[in-house]
Amino acid sequence: MYLTTDAQSLRVYEALASEVRLQIIDLLYTKEMHIKELAATLYLSSAIVSTHVNKLQKAGLVGYRMKRVNGGTYKYCSLSTEYLQIRLSQAKPQTRKFTEVSIPVGHYTDFEAAPTCGIATKDKMIGQYDNPTYFLDPERVQAGILWFARGFVEYKIPNYLFKDQVVSEIEISLEIGSEAPHINENWPSDIEFTINDKSMGIWTSPGDFGSFRGRLSPEWWHSDVNQYGLMKVLRINESGSFVDGQQISELTIEDVSSDRSQWTFRISAEDVSRGRGGLTLYGKGFGNYDQDIVIRSYYKE
Repeated sequence: MYLTTDAQSLRVYEALASEVRLQIIDLLYTKEMHIKELAATLYLSSAIVSTHVNKLQKAGLVGYRMKRVNGGTYKYCSLSTEYLQIRLSQAKPQTRKFTEVSIPVGHYTDFEAAPTCGIATKDKMIGQYDNPTYFLDPERVQAGILWFARGFVEYKIPNYLFKDQVVSEIEISLEIGSEAPHINENWPSDIEFTINDKSMGIWTSPGDFGSFRGRLSPEWWHSDVNQYGLMKVLRINESGSFVDGQQISELTIEDVSSDRSQWTFRISAEDVSRGRGGLTLYGKGFGNYDQDIVIRSYYKE
């Protein structure tokens, strides 16, 4: 979860400012638990625990599902995120100029996908599991998630800059992870990013995450498949190419033809060694971040 010093993030900080709620988070980190189970563990009433859980829910830290057990219906709670990233306000306001475009994960112009693979909107699966043909289905443009064990997806990024505006940096943010059969927290995958047919470098995803449900996972989405990824921010500028500030190659903005009317961005995973590989892309309606692939083009005039 990405936080700042704005008012919207304040509810998260307020939710964390309680010893009881921190204890609830610690308990839910180990396993999914219902309200009565939490209450018994904490030696508190169910009403008090329910109040604390509701505050954690409103902050986006905890999710829940209703489950019938032994003839009764229980509210089972789980964590919605494992990590919080906080960006403090800068001393000076951001003055750099940029254009921004958001591209749905299913709006690729070329692809290659090998099973295990699939694609889904927030309402349903598109076609069948492990059938790459459905990556051509017209409904793919509505997709909120896609995954494959080996292959790539390629996107066309419109360049909205005028001729007198020179791009100085391209920033791409997306939620991404590996692809394992079902889920596997320890499933590394070497994922390569390419822009205008030139490699920006490789980032290694640590796993295919699903120890708890994604904050945005639809109710119909199974709990034993891809739940959420990691938010990654790619940058290419005059100094090189970076992921989350760590340099992954010496490819600079000057090395790519950035004055085109459109740019080509490819994400690929070719490693199919035992116990590793693949990729999952999360867009709106899935994972922990309600966004598609967001591209910012910073420019000078």
